[in-house]
Amino acid sequence: MLSKKQTKRSLKPGNMLNPAPVVMVSCGNTPDSYNIITVAWIGTICSDPPMCYISVRPSRHSYNIIKEEKEFVINLVNVDLVTATDWCGVKSGKKVKKFLATGLTPVRGNKVKVPLIYESPVNLECVVKEIVPLGTHDMFIAEIVAVHADQNLFDKKNDTLLLERANLVAYSHGQYYNLGKRLGKFGFSVQKK
Repeated sequence: MLSKKQTKRSLKPGNMLNPAPVVMVSCGNTPDSYNIITVAWIGTICSDPPMCYISVRPSRHSYNIIKEEKEFVINLVNVDLVTATDWCGVKSGKKVKKFLATGLTPVRGNKVKVPLIYESPVNLECVVKEIVPLGTHDMFIAEIVAVHADQNLFDKKNDTLLLERANLVAYSHGQYYNLGKRLGKFGFSVQKK
């Protein structure tokens, strides 16, 4: 129970886990079936094997493509891709070829037949392992079978991936945001000075 001095306002239950990553998910295994769906219901669920999930409404055009082919690619979004990301989220692949309309480039992956989006700084090739019906959305649980990152994201000296160079975007309560400055690395609160 909150105290009498509470400064919080109670809201109805809802999805307030914000900010969330926003990604473009590509699907389809032939140029005629290629599509892009914008997804913010996404997350990691296992390290070994590396696994993730996306949640998609069954009414979305991409839903049946992913369900039938059991493959998709998660394409991380940077500042340069925000307009295309938003556009792919409000337009239906039933009516428009999104790669053509946005000028984004489909590129063959290493493990799946689904195209990666070349302009995305990081791409994760995924194979669906299970589909879980949840209500408004179904969750596609997938294994990440390959990862690609732009060469310019690597430190030349140490060959370390510096993801902050990607200029990634997050989604929070209907708005897109550029990720801000680094506040610390994992374990910094207990690290010896």
